[in-house]
Amino acid sequence: MRMGEVVFTFQMGIAFAVILIALVCYALELASLEIASFGAIAAFLIFFHLFPVSGLDGANRLDAVHLLEGFANPALFAVVALLVIGEGLVRTGVLDQTAQAMFRAGRQGPVSVALALVAVVVVSAFLNNIPVVVIFIPIVKTLAERLGRPSSRLMMPLSFAAILGGMTTLIGSSTNLLVSGELADLGIAPFAFFDFTLPGLVLAAVGMLYVMAVAPRLLPAHAAPTESGGGGRHFIAQLTVSPRSKLVGATPVAGRFPSLPMVTVRMIQRGDDTVLPPFEDVIIEPGDIIVVAATRKNLSDAITRDPLLLRPSLRDDAAGDVAADGSRPSGSRVLAEAMVTPSSLLIGKTLDMARFHETHGCEVIGIRRRSRMIRAKLTDIHLEAGDVLLLVGWPSDISALRASADVVLMEWSASDLPTPYYARRAGLIFLVVVLIAASGVLPIAVAAIGGAGLMVATRVLTLEQANHAIDRKIIVMIGTALAFGAALQVTGGADFLAQSLLAALSGESPAVVLSAFFLLVALISNIISTKACAVLFTPIAVGIGHGMGVDPMPFAVAVVFAANCSFASPIGYQTNLLVMTPGQYRFVDFARAGAPLIFVLWIVFSIFAPWYYGLG
Repeated sequence: MRMGEVVFTFQMGIAFAVILIALVCYALELASLEIASFGAIAAFLIFFHLFPVSGLDGANRLDAVHLLEGFANPALFAVVALLVIGEGLVRTGVLDQTAQAMFRAGRQGPVSVALALVAVVVVSAFLNNIPVVVIFIPIVKTLAERLGRPSSRLMMPLSFAAILGGMTTLIGSSTNLLVSGELADLGIAPFAFFDFTLPGLVLAAVGMLYVMAVAPRLLPAHAAPTESGGGGRHFIAQLTVSPRSKLVGATPVAGRFPSLPMVTVRMIQRGDDTVLPPFEDVIIEPGDIIVVAATRKNLSDAITRDPLLLRPSLRDDAAGDVAADGSRPSGSRVLAEAMVTPSSLLIGKTLDMARFHETHGCEVIGIRRRSRMIRAKLTDIHLEAGDVLLLVGWPSDISALRASADVVLMEWSASDLPTPYYARRAGLIFLVVVLIAASGVLPIAVAAIGGAGLMVATRVLTLEQANHAIDRKIIVMIGTALAFGAALQVTGGADFLAQSLLAALSGESPAVVLSAFFLLVALISNIISTKACAVLFTPIAVGIGHGMGVDPMPFAVAVVFAANCSFASPIGYQTNLLVMTPGQYRFVDFARAGAPLIFVLWIVFSIFAPWYYGLG
């Protein structure tokens, strides 16, 4: 089937103009993403109401129903549901446990970096890569510190590894799902779960060689920024070793305990005996009280990995979902900071003397004092005005501190702690969703929505946490991009662009056209969102295939891979934005390290894809 000649029309020209203006607004940030998107949709709604594109039955093919149906697209719901499932894995610490296992498996220098990046590739193949990158940022930062390397040499490779992993399966990236959904809308069989896995693995393998061997050499050597919000300052904390704690039997190596990474042990209280550093021939025993100095982040990681290290009053809470008073609190426990006021009744008292836990329902797990670092048990410290208390409690108890005259709650500091009690449940739900989607028993959207519902129904997430996981910018961008795609398809704009490309490459083989098309989409994906690229270019890909009389599937696969090639700028892909601050990158840093990767993948695709798909 070959396309007939497409005539440039007034409606087509307006569609191109509106889309171009919106893309300029996205790229130059002339307006927020939501405003630019809704402005474009409003322009389409008004224009195509006044100047309709009529079908054979006389009905307007671009009325409000058709332009807005992208917001009800199954691919959009699949993306949203996968974000909720990912949030469940993050909040239960499943991803953190996986990352820590890879970290422990490769302690020998650069091997640990390679293992971490490979782990990112594998996990990103089956999970939205945004939470994956969020989890691995502190892991990679720790690796950089231990290897004495600037974190800026590893943060961008982390983002690139996640993008490469997302190219290998249907659910690896929301971009892939959107292309598949567009194919279904165009009357072509959508992708199966592993339809493009083999070429995706080829691109990912070559890309990872570049990411690990070349990209770090092209990146600047910036020192790691200090954690914001006081996160880099150390609290004095007290960890109690229970008989079932993972610390039992731990021994020090060069004065530090490997079971407590990034935590400085200041003393160990064993009965009436106090053990001070250096800790030679010390074996941790049940009942030991370990006084440590650690940042909030590292202390949070330690109690997340082993909730039994908490003081006894919180251990029961950590083991299940029932609070000390027998109630069933909503949500996970919250980590927050509060400062002792100058007129506080806590001044001069220890935590036990003040009965802080009994009075306020939350536990103090750390104390920070500006003047000095204390070497004493947490329960022996007499509080002073200005002391900052690191608290763990249920959301209602933390919120109730706002009315307290003894402490000032630092609202910005509140964050949810992972709930490892539900980790097995969350991991099982995720595994079932992947297996059902991969086997084809249920469509991806149905499996993902069912999994997201189970995350809430089984109390892995609350409705509030599930709602927090949904990024409205993703919804707006996808819905708007689908409206753009519909406008291009109905007005003939997609076929017009396809014919223009074919005319420019007149007489060339399908392999050459496929290569040129890949490069075009890859370059544009660095200017606009990858999701917009996926929806805009899928109809064009199908048009090119039909215009040349060949199977359009290789061109659709080219859209999947090329739209994900947002390596040369931080604009197109959110994981690039996530690593900008930890890596202290400038826009030009992405161009320097990412542009060569785009051309490497283009060359590999241009060689492998024509052979694989039989295009000659």
